[in-house]
This record gives sequence, structure tokens and C-alpha cells, in this order.
Amino acid sequence: MTFPGRMGKTNKRTFPVEPPLMPQIPRGNYFHLQEEKQRLQLKKFLLHRMFLVAEITANTEKKDIADYYEQAFQSILKHHLGEAVTGFLLVYPTSILHILESSNGTLYRILLDYLNHQKSEAEFFIQGMKIIVVSHNIPTRLFMQWHVSVIKVPVMYLDDVTQTQSTKEVITEFLTQTHKLALHLLKMVKVGAKGPGDNLHQLAPELLIPEQMIKYLCKSEEFMDPETFLNIYNKPIHVTLDSEVIWPAPTYF
Repeated sequence: MTFPGRMGKTNKRTFPVEPPLMPQIPRGNYFHLQEEKQRLQLKKFLLHRMFLVAEITANTEKKDIADYYEQAFQSILKHHLGEAVTGFLLVYPTSILHILESSNGTLYRILLDYLNHQKSEAEFFIQGMKIIVVSHNIPTRLFMQWHVSVIKVPVMYLDDVTQTQSTKEVITEFLTQTHKLALHLLKMVKVGAKGPGDNLHQLAPELLIPEQMIKYLCKSEEFMDPETFLNIYNKPIHVTLDSEVIWPAPTYF
């Protein structure tokens, strides 16, 4: 048997090389963790509290403001079932203080409804609204319902402290007094009651926020108006980092 001195050339076929698949790294964040916690506690949504101040046009009736918000709540509730709004609306002669408690989606719709009215109407009776603070994922509500009260404060209760205090001091006093008032109403107003009505200045005069303080906050540039707030809210926050598009995936210590 004879063997060839050298082997013939082997046919080699080149196959296309597929790029490696990018690893699908699960993306978790604190918000998703809180949602899961709420789900395990049989709660439908995360609860938030928003503090608003605004000026109102002259001769605005309490009924007009109350009717506007009640209609807005009913309209929003059709799309956010079970996400009721609770809180308190204090109507001063030329301004309002509004505390709202509900889901994130409901609060978003309330601000959006205000913007739509402000842009579509020549002179909407609520102007210069500012968002003072938003408390996220609060454990429980301070209010059992949504109440409206007209503040008829005598001059002796309207000492203007904004002339001698800094903005930090004004906002600290505002939030302190507001929470004290909310806790007082929580103890005083029972479920199903109509609220204190228009006698709040007689029931707890020492807890009322002076109107000058509200007007001061309305004009302060340190707080966002609803349009600026919603523009920031609608911007995407998911940013892909360079380290997330390389292989192998980096290991963080």
C-alpha cells in the first residue's frame, strides 16, 4: 500500500462570525422596590402629598374654587379609579393654600388641568401657582376627606414676618405651622364630617398661616411653577452609560 507524500489541500469554508449578544442586565431602582413593598402590603399605589400656594383674582367666590377642583377630581377619578384625593384648601381674600394627598398620576393630572385652564382662558381665577414641596411615599394620610375653608382673619393675626426673616426661615415656619394645622384637623374633624367650615380662624387662630407669607411664597423664584415642574417630570431620566455597552460587563465593588 502506498501513501502519498503529502496530503491534498483541505477545503476551508469561512463562516460569518456573529457578534456576541449584549448581556441583559436587570435594571432595578428604589422606586420599583417601593412599588413592590406597597404591593405586598395590598396597597394599590404609592401615596404622595403636595403643598401648593397661589393667588386668586379679586372677588373670587369660594364656591367657584371649590366647584373647579371638585369637577377636576371627578374627571380624573374616571381614569384613576380608587385613587381618591384628600386634603385641605384654605381660601384667603387674595390667595389660597392647598394641600393634596393622592397618587402620583392623580397629582400630575391636577397640575395639568390647571395649566390647561390657565392657557385656554383669558383670565383664570387662580394665578401664580407655586409648588412648595412634594412628600413622596408618605405612610398614611393626614386628611380623611377634602375640605374647603374660607379664612376671615382679623388684622391682629396678620403680622407680616416676611420683612424680617430669610426665605429659609419663612419656608421652615410655613411647613411647621401647616403640619401643626393638619394634625389639629386630623384630631378635630371626624370621618364623614363636613370639616371646620369657615370658622377655622376662631377654632385655631394660632395655627393659621398669615396671608402675607403665602403671597411671599407665590412671588419667590426658589419654587417651581406647575409648568416647569411638569416639564422636568416628563423628561426621560434613563441614561445609558458607556460602561453598560461594553463586554464583559464590569464588576462593581
